[in-house]
Amino acid sequence: MIVDDSTVARAVLSRMIEADPAFEIVAVAGTAEHAIEALDQVRVDVVLLDLEMPGAGGLEALPKVIAAAAGAKVMIVSSLAEEGAEQTVAALAKGAADTLPKPGKGNFYGRFSEVLIGKLKALGHAAAPILEPAPQRSLSAQPPLRAMPSDPIDILAIGASTGGIHSLGAFFHSLPKKIGVPILVTQHLPGPFMPVFARQLGVVAHRECLVAQDGMQIRADRIYVAPGDAHLTLEPAGKSIVIRLTHGRTASGCMPSVDPMFASIGAVYGSGAVGVILTGMGRDGVEGAARMVACGGSVIAQDEASSAVWGMPKAVLDAGLACAVLPPDKIARRVASRTEEQPGCK
Repeated sequence: MIVDDSTVARAVLSRMIEADPAFEIVAVAGTAEHAIEALDQVRVDVVLLDLEMPGAGGLEALPKVIAAAAGAKVMIVSSLAEEGAEQTVAALAKGAADTLPKPGKGNFYGRFSEVLIGKLKALGHAAAPILEPAPQRSLSAQPPLRAMPSDPIDILAIGASTGGIHSLGAFFHSLPKKIGVPILVTQHLPGPFMPVFARQLGVVAHRECLVAQDGMQIRADRIYVAPGDAHLTLEPAGKSIVIRLTHGRTASGCMPSVDPMFASIGAVYGSGAVGVILTGMGRDGVEGAARMVACGGSVIAQDEASSAVWGMPKAVLDAGLACAVLPPDKIARRVASRTEEQPGCK
């Protein structure tokens, strides 16, 4: 479904999408209200939603659109996805699965259609309605989970991509306000979004949240977010641990990438390192998780049912690196269970 008040935009997007035989446009709407009404009559896999529309704007109506979509993913396609970072990050926090700025001067260099189709394929099909209890997944089909240590942790690092902002909100909502360790976050977002993202994450997490800068000393119960143009890593500096921003190529091709972050916390903290891999497309985090586990650290992956795109968590699970596969709120409780005995964490 395409939801946009511009007839031209609806026509152009429809033409681009239907050029790929994997997709069919089953409904269009000019306002969020009309989209919500239509979703009572038609089932879709993905809703493309503009933010600037008459009546209830896309951002205001987003929770109702998500509810009416009954398992379909909502992707924001709007000029505000580039110009209005505040609104776009807010949309992701409210449950949008992904965002894409409309093509404009300098955007995509003629590759908008290719980028759009790639994102749609990554989002995939809507979850099927649950009519009866789903059969248990065969244990033999799932790689065995690793044992998770019970001793207190020293560092927490979280990696996420598509749908990650919503999952981060759920995670921090269930995490105690003090756990006594620093928290690192690598979320795939363009650089201009990072200050807004850090500010909003700090509010949700009830903690100070900063965009990481090279040379910063890390402190307990403070969140450090990778900037959009560098990887977030750690290294010892005397008696302190400091942030080092790096720019090297990674196997995933992501910038920032979860891999260097995970690898560095494993090298510095060993068995005291815990990584969390949340929803996202691709395999970013697998190589870093492997190096962290080799150093004695542990990794928890988000489960499929709560993920917008079960790519990154599944890759970690399939590689045999996960010690648990859980929704974000239960991941938070599992992390908290390893911090309760630390001073100041009650």
